[in-house]
Amino acid sequence: MPDPVPSPDLLDELLSVALEAADLAGALLRDGRPADLGVAGTKSSPVDVVTEMDLASEKLVLELIGRRRPDDGYLGEEGADRPGRSGVRWVVDPLDGTVNYLYGLPSWGVSVAAELDGRALVGVVAVPARGEVFHAVLGGGAHLDGRPIRTRPAAPWGQALVGTGFSYVQAVRVRQAEVLLGLMPEVRDIRRAGAAAVDLCDLAAGRLDGFYERGLQPWDRAAGLLIAAEAGALSGGRPGRPADGLLTVAAPPGVFEPLQARLEELGAWRD
Repeated sequence: MPDPVPSPDLLDELLSVALEAADLAGALLRDGRPADLGVAGTKSSPVDVVTEMDLASEKLVLELIGRRRPDDGYLGEEGADRPGRSGVRWVVDPLDGTVNYLYGLPSWGVSVAAELDGRALVGVVAVPARGEVFHAVLGGGAHLDGRPIRTRPAAPWGQALVGTGFSYVQAVRVRQAEVLLGLMPEVRDIRRAGAAAVDLCDLAAGRLDGFYERGLQPWDRAAGLLIAAEAGALSGGRPGRPADGLLTVAAPPGVFEPLQARLEELGAWRD
């Protein structure tokens, strides 16, 4: 039986809440970042400041959703896991790209997704340092600052620009480097920007031809995958499986298939 179609009123409400949450959290992070954060910071280390801002962002989002939709569930990167009664669950990364944020690089964002019974309905990714807000509603297309966006037409395999990311665990990074060594000579080039949600939005906007990463958590991919899908991308994990913690692959048709197949051959899903 197909999934029931959510009402337009519910979709509008969820999008409104997601946009407000991402906007407020993004402004908090942008305006609250000390100018010298990458040098010294105001606590015992710069990392302490980033952690403090990350937690403050999640608190703001959690409180806003609690006021607007008190019966909804919530899953956040910083440990918040609240069951709900409505069937709607919010999946939030309050600061995607923390190292970029620490160093003052612009590729960081706030990722907010709303799921109904496990299916993503709404996704918003705000990228404050770039002045951009991406959003998508299931069946409604993907948008950047209110304008419709689409993935690039499929590039020939040898001309594909592919984004990826790496684990912070050394042993896993070694394995990921081996996969990269096999893949890089075959494509145009590889990009590693440091924020999966932003990478997926850049794929949606035609700034990448494909994306893959091992080890992504639900909050890393929930909003970005919906935005990419609504822009025309296919997504999955290992062949025949959805995107999961083992592997996330996304690309437009024509790039997705060879990228997924090559990653399977290279064992990109295993440590």
